[in-house]
Amino acid sequence: MTFGNVPNPELIDFTLPSDHKDTKRVLSKVKDETIPKVYVGCAKWNKADLKGFYPKGTKDELAYYATQFNAIELNATFYRIFPPEQFSKWYDKTPSNFKFFPKLFQEISHYKRLQDVQAVVEDYLQSAVHLKEKLGTIFLQLHSNFSPKDFDRVVAFIQSWPKQLPLAVEFRHTDWFNDPKIAEELYQLLEVNNVSNIIVDTAGRRDLMHMRLTNTTAFVRYVGANHESDYSRLDDWIARLKLWKTQGVKEINFFIHQNIEKESPLLSAYFTEKLNSELGYSLKIPNENLQQNLFKI
Repeated sequence: MTFGNVPNPELIDFTLPSDHKDTKRVLSKVKDETIPKVYVGCAKWNKADLKGFYPKGTKDELAYYATQFNAIELNATFYRIFPPEQFSKWYDKTPSNFKFFPKLFQEISHYKRLQDVQAVVEDYLQSAVHLKEKLGTIFLQLHSNFSPKDFDRVVAFIQSWPKQLPLAVEFRHTDWFNDPKIAEELYQLLEVNNVSNIIVDTAGRRDLMHMRLTNTTAFVRYVGANHESDYSRLDDWIARLKLWKTQGVKEINFFIHQNIEKESPLLSAYFTEKLNSELGYSLKIPNENLQQNLFKI
């Protein structure tokens, strides 16, 4: 992922902002003792992007990937609508605890920009539902020039979204968060409709670090800079997720990108190990014995 890429990450202040004042209120809405579900993954599973991740002779990349991770951020669905048969094949190749988190097709978000998209959305969902119980939260990524002047399109889209399918939205235009009135209207829209507000942590766009959860699902897209600071940044996220766990978060979806994606599995292994030790999980550590030399600073 090149979004938010900077040439000198050592000059960036990566301190996580304090939580928005309403995040704790949202997390405390559901009073139960369930242990939060945690899904960690990369954006892609193909060998070209995750060079060095697959053992020699691996014939089916997804099947192997799914033995190391419990989730994938399915970016391929941004570029085309796959037929139902393809989703069924992906379903069959993965274990029962695996989840797919597909990105909505670019015709919806970037070409038609949420206008007159009902037929395309229905076409997309008719295929995606073939993932059955392995279908995680579907996410909509809006273009960085999609601004609040088209707020009415966001309202119409979210209100028409089928409520039985979890949805998350990523807003990339800074005006969604910089204008307090607009931000509050947006947060209320998402909260009322149980839509997750995606947090994007990337070097060059610290203005997107709103730290406002709108339901009890934390959906985080983390972009490393292929720099030693990537690890301390993940340490900070572990501390924040630990806090959210005590406050009532029910699901954590954490997807790790890198500007050079082949290093994503190693960062994921580091993050997973920290999740296990600090938050009490027992997630599989990806390629624990095979990728120790992938990332040398």
